[in-house]
Amino acid sequence: MQSSNIPIYQKTDFKKMQKAGRLAAYILDQLYKLIQPGISTLEINDFCHDLIVKNKAIPAPLNYKGFPKSVCTSVNHVVCHGIPNDKKILNIGDIINVDVTVILDGWYGDSSRMFVAGKTNKKNLDLLKTTYECLHIGIKEAQPGKTLGDIGFKIQEYAESKNYSVVRDFCGHGIGKQFHTPPSVLHYGTKGEGTKLKAGMFFTIEPMINIGDWQVKILNDGWTAVTKDKSLSAQFEHTIGITEDGNEIFTLSENNTDFPINDL
Repeated sequence: MQSSNIPIYQKTDFKKMQKAGRLAAYILDQLYKLIQPGISTLEINDFCHDLIVKNKAIPAPLNYKGFPKSVCTSVNHVVCHGIPNDKKILNIGDIINVDVTVILDGWYGDSSRMFVAGKTNKKNLDLLKTTYECLHIGIKEAQPGKTLGDIGFKIQEYAESKNYSVVRDFCGHGIGKQFHTPPSVLHYGTKGEGTKLKAGMFFTIEPMINIGDWQVKILNDGWTAVTKDKSLSAQFEHTIGITEDGNEIFTLSENNTDFPINDL
């Protein structure tokens, strides 16, 4: 199956995405020491907002379809799209996903990482490690000639082999000069199915993995997605571009904190 409405970018566009992706990664790099017990999610938001603006970029989530803040902060059983606020204070052992998207010179860089407030327990750490591994298993599968179904299949196979579940309600997405474009990149699926990958496609891979059931619900604020069974959820995200012979990750950390978590 081919999809004609997926943007195909030129080699010169890779350079622009490198810059946008590098900035998103840089913002996340700075959170490694900032996120500690006692900090509020609003403080994380404000720190990111100021740093994005200082670097002559725009925080893409702010006012996007009415989203009120500059980043998403999703704590513990929040799957994604958590809204930063001054009442949510991190406690020791809390896990949090911070999702940063910048617009730099008209190009979007999108990435998210999990962080831990202080130290966490082995159960939580195993979830974080598996989710990070799922991201890279998906990226490894993203090769020209492969399909989107191949990516989802490999992620699902690995997560379920560890007795975790893969969220179905949210997925990765095309990105470039717009925040969200085709294709939708599911993190579950069937080998060989879906759109064939071609050089010049840009998209995110961002698996959301739960300790319990995969089902989620949206809270009354219209944004915050939580696990229905209140089990913990984790997510890591990179933006990539398909090349002639593989792929390029645009949002790699520059201080080796792609997995910014200390062991126990």
